[in-house]
Amino acid sequence: MLSVENVDLTPNPHALKFILNEKLLNFEKRHFGNKTEAVNDPLASGVFKIPGVVSVFYTDKFITIEKSKETNWGQIQKPLIIFLKTFDKTLIPAEKDVKPLDENESELLKQINEILDNRVRPALAGDGGGLEVLGLEGYKVIIKYQGACGSCPSSINGTLRAIEGLLRRDINPAIDVVAA
Repeated sequence: MLSVENVDLTPNPHALKFILNEKLLNFEKRHFGNKTEAVNDPLASGVFKIPGVVSVFYTDKFITIEKSKETNWGQIQKPLIIFLKTFDKTLIPAEKDVKPLDENESELLKQINEILDNRVRPALAGDGGGLEVLGLEGYKVIIKYQGACGSCPSSINGTLRAIEGLLRRDINPAIDVVAA
């Protein structure tokens, strides 16, 4: 039976990180920006049935929920706890196989992902979020924030510039980082 062990605040005032007693996924991160995206995921679609939920992000042992500005957390927390207690974890879709490193993936993209994996993604996960690299065009890195980071004012500006500074310092001063 899934249960919430702890609730952590995130830098995003409209998102909370719910730490669970059991693992949901081993390596994937799943982000759903709306009900339609979650239609094939029973866990996320069940969370979206709670009024006021606007996004769901889950991985490992936590779920981050973003709520609408009009909704208060009291309207979400109790229904979420009840839902999780009755949810059958075996209904979570199987994780896709880990894709092997693409031989065609550029050395630059490999270096970028290594730095993000070691120094950025763990910090974002600590705040209930994540980061996906959508592409690389020359020296322009296109990223997408996930979970609490998706609409957080500090991610959109401060964190983006910090990531860019880190990549410029450690890899190449020509790198630009943009959010999709």
